[in-house]
Amino acid sequence: MLEAADTYETLVADFRWEIPARTNIAVDVCDRWALSEPDRTALLVLGPDDRPEPVSYGRLRADSLRLAAALAARGIEPGDRVALLLPQSAAVVVTHFAAYRLGAIALPLAGLFGEAALRHRLTDSGARAIVTDAGGLAKLERLRPDLPDLVTILSVDGASGPAEDFADALASASEEFETRASGPDDPALMIYTSGTTGLAKGALHGHRVVLGHLPGWTLMHGFPPEGTGLMWTPADWAWAGGLLNVLLPSLRLGMPVVAQASGRFEPERAFRLMADLRVTHAFLPPTALRMLRGVAAPRDRFDLSALRNIASAGEALGAETFLWAQEALGLTIGEAYGQTECNLVLASCAKVGVARAGATGKPVPGHRVAILREDGTETDTDEIGEIAVRAPDPVMFLGYWNQPEATAGKFRDGWWMTGDRARRDAEGFVRFVGREDDLITSAAYRIGPAEIEACLSAHPAVALAAAVGAPDPLRTEIVKAFIVLRPEFSPSDALAAEILAFAKARLSGHEVPRALAFRDSLPMTTSGKIIRRQLREEPA
Repeated sequence: MLEAADTYETLVADFRWEIPARTNIAVDVCDRWALSEPDRTALLVLGPDDRPEPVSYGRLRADSLRLAAALAARGIEPGDRVALLLPQSAAVVVTHFAAYRLGAIALPLAGLFGEAALRHRLTDSGARAIVTDAGGLAKLERLRPDLPDLVTILSVDGASGPAEDFADALASASEEFETRASGPDDPALMIYTSGTTGLAKGALHGHRVVLGHLPGWTLMHGFPPEGTGLMWTPADWAWAGGLLNVLLPSLRLGMPVVAQASGRFEPERAFRLMADLRVTHAFLPPTALRMLRGVAAPRDRFDLSALRNIASAGEALGAETFLWAQEALGLTIGEAYGQTECNLVLASCAKVGVARAGATGKPVPGHRVAILREDGTETDTDEIGEIAVRAPDPVMFLGYWNQPEATAGKFRDGWWMTGDRARRDAEGFVRFVGREDDLITSAAYRIGPAEIEACLSAHPAVALAAAVGAPDPLRTEIVKAFIVLRPEFSPSDALAAEILAFAKARLSGHEVPRALAFRDSLPMTTSGKIIRRQLREEPA
């Protein structure tokens, strides 16, 4: 746990890791509260009418013990993969805890995944069991011939075809299941990468991963006292951000989490939810925050007096959104950076003076993060290099599933090489530039898309923006912008010229887009990241 301090430097100097020789996520997150305060609220589950139903730690413990017993009775063994294809719900948490108790590997899958994405993840992982709903069953029905390893299917919406009823499976099982005594490096969780640069790979994590996230969680969420507050995120709990930046660390520290089984993000509804439930802490990806900017005078229209902190991660937040939150919400966003394989290693926090517009933050205490040149030496101030994390590290994955060569290829001289480009300024703040694959090469300049996209998104007509390199015979590439407009605006040549003039007045000359295209939507991963590769592949 990261104890509050007056300065960032004190936090770093005083921090020491304490990872026990035996640790199991279910015991550490759930049982530490369930055994002492069984009626303590862990989740507020919103029904179809948005009426919240509290779910206690005691209930999560009892149900997860029963589910672990039910899975074991169906032949699921330690090391087997147990998939979850569900929206935010109590069943998600129960299934996670059950898998950890059994010594199995939880495999969260996003509800937005199509058949191809599901087929790849389920076949590649060799998943033996899955807990899903009626919508998930409809997708699985067409995949069943390709999934010979999937022997157990449980549905929260009742028995159907090969699927058994989830509630019946729990009701017929015993709570006397003995949770496996796990070590910190025993496999517990596998999250597939976003697949922005190729086929998604399974990043396997050990039981230490939640403990490893506690310092970063504490910093980015502004040091909330243990056992207080109410957390909410619209992010899918199948994403590393939703699961490890929000759900599991919050529950571990006694902060109830709102579960909302909804799909499309609606800004007005998001503000209403936070006001009605008196949410104190929210985790909102940059895309969601940019959509919230379209709501005028939110503090005049919604009672957000309970809201104490907003955190964000997934892509670069951008200076414009950072400043908007300060002005419109009276809050300084705690930005964070990490990857599926090694998450939450950089963060910002206004309470210790680590917050700057346009900067991701500084290394979270306990993590050694550097910006390296290709020769392995550290960059000078404001020199662009690759973000690297020193191994070993409690949040670092165990490896890619069945891909030892791919795992080894990501390490260099004891550093995890992220493939992300950044620079460190004179004050030690890391400023994200972009993924190596997303950098634009134009007339000898190496240009990152983050600053361009943040600038374009500041225009009042722009809801979302993406910047990519388009082939050019003279410059190698030119910067091309893709724009999604706010509902009250319509595409036109005049508006395109206005947006480009807006960018020209604010960006360096080599960063200004030389082409602009309007789109109804942008290709996105389930975690809200723009898939720039698809935009680059579009015909000129």
